Amino acid sequence: MTTNPLLADTDLPDFAAIRPEHLVPAVEHMIADARAAADRIGGSNASDFADVVLASERAGFAISRGWSPAGHLHSVADTPELRTAYAEAQAMLAEYGMEAGQDPRLFAAFNRVDLAPLSQTEARTVELARRDFALSGVGLDDQAKTQFRKIGVELNRLSTEFSNAVLDSTEAWSEHVTDEALLSGLTDNAKAILASYAAEKELDGWLVTLREPSVQAILTQADNRDLRARVAKAYATRASDQAHDTSHDNSARIDRILALRHEAARLLGFKDAAARSVETKMAQSADEALAFLSDLAVRARPLAERELAEASAYAAETFGIDKLEPWDLGYVAEHMRRERFGVDREAIRAYFPLPRVMEGTIALIERLYGIRLVERTGVSVWNEDVRYYDVQDKNGDIVAGVYCDFHARAGKRGGAWMDVCRPRFRDADRYHRPVAYLTCNFPPATGDTPALLAHGDVVTLLHEFGHVLHHLLTEVDLPSIGGISGVEWDAVELPSQFMENFAWDRDTLTALSAHVQTGEPLPDDLFAKMLAARRFQAGLFLLRQIEFATFDLRLHRDYDPAQGGRVMDVLNSVRDEVAVIRPPEWNRFPHSFAHIFAGGYAAGYYSYLWAELLSADAFAAFAEEGQAAGDRFRREVLARGASRPAAENFRAFRGRPPEPDALLRHHGLAA
Repeated sequence: MTTNPLLADTDLPDFAAIRPEHLVPAVEHMIADARAAADRIGGSNASDFADVVLASERAGFAISRGWSPAGHLHSVADTPELRTAYAEAQAMLAEYGMEAGQDPRLFAAFNRVDLAPLSQTEARTVELARRDFALSGVGLDDQAKTQFRKIGVELNRLSTEFSNAVLDSTEAWSEHVTDEALLSGLTDNAKAILASYAAEKELDGWLVTLREPSVQAILTQADNRDLRARVAKAYATRASDQAHDTSHDNSARIDRILALRHEAARLLGFKDAAARSVETKMAQSADEALAFLSDLAVRARPLAERELAEASAYAAETFGIDKLEPWDLGYVAEHMRRERFGVDREAIRAYFPLPRVMEGTIALIERLYGIRLVERTGVSVWNEDVRYYDVQDKNGDIVAGVYCDFHARAGKRGGAWMDVCRPRFRDADRYHRPVAYLTCNFPPATGDTPALLAHGDVVTLLHEFGHVLHHLLTEVDLPSIGGISGVEWDAVELPSQFMENFAWDRDTLTALSAHVQTGEPLPDDLFAKMLAARRFQAGLFLLRQIEFATFDLRLHRDYDPAQGGRVMDVLNSVRDEVAVIRPPEWNRFPHSFAHIFAGGYAAGYYSYLWAELLSADAFAAFAEEGQAAGDRFRREVLARGASRPAAENFRAFRGRPPEPDALLRHHGLAA
């Protein structure tokens, strides 16, 4: 075991040394150590904080430190061998996690801890641990405990299989193009990306794929309507019964996931999986969250209907399109934006080469929070494009770190996310610095031209850095409630959505931009046009998010075992009430909805809009107070983690509860 890199007690993982054959032995070792720790904690009649809570945190930290690199590699550098080893090891960890959560000795030990002499942070750690024991089924009888554990293990497996199926289905479809005329409308940069995908496969010409840079390029730029339709259908039917390759169909997995979540919730005494979900969120009930969404929908729908009518009229007049289809929307919107506001989003890319964007982002973070990101070379990474940054305080001391993996490639899951590599943990005289992963799927560099980001990519980068900063700037020394850990899921998006606002700040964009050829920053007139176009089709976008969130909540709240998941029926019912755009019958959006079937957002996708309310109100403080607001946001929100409820964090920052009007103004809706 001393040669297993996953078990090394080092500040950073040795990614280059990790092999698939390391995963299972490492997990076996970690579980054995954790069980020994549980025996010591639960068998000693211990009742003080150090012997119970700190010892438990230490055991959890060891598992997190060892497993995080393996889980990350599964997401960004997948291979058949790694996938097989990951599935076996993850199943073992899931089973142990359920076992530990139901250990009556550990639960009794936490119940013996006297809260009176503890600090607020320490007491909060104990309270949340007691809640989590209850939600793990510690109070169930033996038969129910066994069933609950079996459900947990199977859900873990299904979640991984769902994610694998989406990745495999994404990679399974492509269209080889040898006639450049088919790509009419695409910019040189977009065609260079498709050419690089072809070169990967040792093909001439261009390769249209379902990776995000390719899909975006085709759906917003391609003049050929049939090509847009083929890409749209392939993308919207991934991992489904309608896909080009149905071997990755997620239909049965979705039904089973919903059934198991419902059964688990009922075992714990909840009415349904949605009621179980909100137990760890700010919203008091699924009905409250649905009412919040319904109110937004009523306000957004008239605007969305006008926007759709305008787009339909434009499409008919300009392109002779009698019926606007989903694969026309992005293309038509791009032309409308260019004509109405003078905004060419592809031309804007030239002002946002990735190296410059990172320089500006680093400058923004230093301005806001007084820390600096300094690239360190020689760090062991999983791909040559990955960059590692030390985070230094004002004295130049290293306080944290972050890996940045920016580009789409084979074997890497789509989307953008932040995850924990190392939590902050102060254990006696040993201090473990927090380290994060920041993962995106931006277009690659092409030839001598660096990767060029759309403004939407800049928004995404700032969003993920918000999560990263939440983790890195924590001042809580206990991993279970430091950074993002333990934070209510409908508040965890606050720091990320808060950072998005700076993508529309003039000083920030000046620092983020430098034309790839001239080096000139984004000009004032172009920025003014971007601002004017900021709310373009905002109603359609907002209504789409409301549709996703409402579907997710109803799918879990209204589940009936006698009828099964009824996934498409539920989605169509939601669309009847909310949507102004109806996709074709073959659309299978849920089958790749990894947020709720392979991520942490089950019955919680509404969190994005809920947290947007918080972030819009929080950002308004900057307009009122300037830098003082940044100092207080760091102190009262980022530094505090889950050491107190998220509502208290917000109130301490803003001086009052959040006001919904800020969200309405943010989307250009009347309060």
